[in-house]
Amino acid sequence: MVRIVKLTIDPGKAAAFERIFSEKMLLIRNFPGCRHLALWKSHLPAGVFMTYSLWDGQDALDAYRHSAMFADIWTAIKPWFTAKPEAWSLDDITPTR
Repeated sequence: MVRIVKLTIDPGKAAAFERIFSEKMLLIRNFPGCRHLALWKSHLPAGVFMTYSLWDGQDALDAYRHSAMFADIWTAIKPWFTAKPEAWSLDDITPTR
């Protein structure tokens, strides 16, 4: 399952957000059920980030979202949001040959 989350961060806090993400990235990647995690940054407007992650399924994602690790990260970055986060959970349905 693909999970894309759009985070709109105060541009003045963008460097701090990137630092926290860099510090926590390996922990999240090693969470059971997480297969991949990447952070994308918009050229414009400033402060818009997207996380792209691959999960074994909804149960794995839910376990992460209810973990103490997620709560710690979310508590640290939530005050920096300038818009409500948006999230999409997607399944790849591309036909294979």
